[in-house]
Amino acid sequence: MTTTYDPAYRQLRYPSGDVPADRGVCTDVIVRALRAARAIDLQKQVHEDMKANWDAYPHPWRWRLSKPDPNIDHRRVPNLMAYFRRLGYAVPLARAAADYLPGDIVAWDLGRGILHIGIVSDVGVPAGPPFVLHNIGSGAQEEDILFRYTIIGHYRLPPPPVGEPLRTPVATH
Repeated sequence: MTTTYDPAYRQLRYPSGDVPADRGVCTDVIVRALRAARAIDLQKQVHEDMKANWDAYPHPWRWRLSKPDPNIDHRRVPNLMAYFRRLGYAVPLARAAADYLPGDIVAWDLGRGILHIGIVSDVGVPAGPPFVLHNIGSGAQEEDILFRYTIIGHYRLPPPPVGEPLRTPVATH
């Protein structure tokens, strides 16, 4: 259960590394959800794509990096946005709640250069937007924040291959 917001840099096992389950940041919610539901290792996938396509990723200068770092690359919102866009998962930004499906990944600009990312839940209020699973500072939460901030990215992964069931992830909040 992720109860603490903790952006600390850590050495991680590679592949399939993770920070301790009781802590993390918004990107860790996405990493854990895709690992649990789809067996996708974003640590490995993002790192390998960054190694092969370094110039396709934004802001490497922002973190004073000259090469990819498998300990942190998948834990940065701009890198996840670039990765999902590169794979063709971007869908149009929309203001209608019906355009956001469970499992969609949404990125926001919170202002002052702060970015955030979450995953659309299958929970919501009747006639309202779906809730979002995210970690904005108090551990993982599932709440009504979809339209609270400026949406800057909307991504939808393709369904799993035929014969590969979608696994139900264990709650991380």
